[in-house]
Amino acid sequence: MLEVNNLEVIRGDRSLFSELGFSLNTGELLHLLGHNGSGKTTLLRTLCGLIKPSQGVVSWKGMNIRRQRDEFALEMLFLGHLNGIKADLTAVENLRILSRLDGLDVSDDELWQVLEKMGLYGHEDLAVGVLSQGQKRRVSLARLLLSKSPLWLLDEPFTALDKAAVDFLQTVIAEHVENDGMVILTTHQDVGLTTGEVKQLRLGWKKDGDV
Repeated sequence: MLEVNNLEVIRGDRSLFSELGFSLNTGELLHLLGHNGSGKTTLLRTLCGLIKPSQGVVSWKGMNIRRQRDEFALEMLFLGHLNGIKADLTAVENLRILSRLDGLDVSDDELWQVLEKMGLYGHEDLAVGVLSQGQKRRVSLARLLLSKSPLWLLDEPFTALDKAAVDFLQTVIAEHVENDGMVILTTHQDVGLTTGEVKQLRLGWKKDGDV
């Protein structure tokens, strides 16, 4: 379980959010909403330990994440709106490095298969710098197909993807949740995954039904 208690983050002289609290259990997806500048990306970076909160605690399985950095890093996967890939390396080379950082021992055959599933057949051994923005995004998102981490923190995962890729990614995320995974995501796109009776947290202002 992920628990957030009395969380506040101050950037400059501005409090992006304060007294924030919520929990996420296995098999749950939380859709994080808010206008630009409301602190969505900052919250995700705080939840994964990249930003130290001004106040409050983020806990994983009952323990402050800052007291279990290495253990938590293996159980959490954060994908920011920037792809985090190196332009001079190929898609396969990038995914190999990212997999090692995630603590995974993955064969080259598995890497090629995953990239093919992400719609990158024929582009696996090209330098990422020559790929389109959508293809670069697919390289980064391929990590999800290999991930063993129960908690996924996804910042605008559908950006630059075509409809087929958006639909496929929704399926991947939904299956992760169905298999007792946990997901917190932001998106400006209207996707089926975040419609209906979905757990939501809105930063900046609240409406009836929000967490």
